[in-house]
Amino acid sequence: MRPTFYLTLPVLANILTACAAYTLRSSVSWAVSSNHVEADLSEEVAPSLLVDGGGLWKQAYPAGIDETPGEKVEPEGDSSAAAKSPARLFSYRTETVQVGRGGPPPHQETARTARYIAHSSDWGSLATISSQDKIKGLPFGNIFSISDGPLDNSTGVIYFYMTPMDNTVTDLKINPYASITFSEAESDFCRQMIYEAEDPRCARLTLTGKMVEVAPEELAFAKEAMFSRHPVMAKWPVGHKWFFMKLELIQVWLQDWIGGTSLIPLEEYFKASPF
Repeated sequence: MRPTFYLTLPVLANILTACAAYTLRSSVSWAVSSNHVEADLSEEVAPSLLVDGGGLWKQAYPAGIDETPGEKVEPEGDSSAAAKSPARLFSYRTETVQVGRGGPPPHQETARTARYIAHSSDWGSLATISSQDKIKGLPFGNIFSISDGPLDNSTGVIYFYMTPMDNTVTDLKINPYASITFSEAESDFCRQMIYEAEDPRCARLTLTGKMVEVAPEELAFAKEAMFSRHPVMAKWPVGHKWFFMKLELIQVWLQDWIGGTSLIPLEEYFKASPF
């Protein structure tokens, strides 16, 4: 015979008390129909194919915490002590980039959308051909803060603040060609629309070209472009021998809707305005 276990009331109460601080979160899955349906990629129908109708797109918070997204929870204790903590040594206030009050451009305006993403992004993933021994010749991605100009002056040219100590810079010395990818998921737009980062309506932009050091006559603008958007960079250790680079474009690749991608001519890209 199998032994029978009994839970006394005190034991059960302790278990329930321990579980009170946790919230059960539902996983999100795509609804899949068993019927064969031919895909309709028209502008009116296609978006509905990516919408989850199960009502599961709700955030859960730990039990007992009444907090909504965007609200700041002040830590308990001496606030002055927290301000002096090492984690705050390089803290700084940043300005939110708002390129046009109406949000991103219509997806049909591909050149303008590309410029919008390039200007509204503060960082991107730069891919190079690796020179590291174990992955030599393979793709290597790295995150970099970027700027295409001050908030009120978009150029479409992507500027970087680099150090020779970075593996990516070592790669670029051997092969200066690279691609940088941006996602509209960096902004609030995709979160507000409940678009997954891989959703085609959450636009992604990849710029490919040659990485070059900024010429002396352009240094003043590059410095303004980077430091106005990333002011903490001006305080970074000079011993790292920081210098400015930019991406000389060869190709502009964009996906901002369902059903295909766009290769935007450079002339159209630079002519367009993100504002």
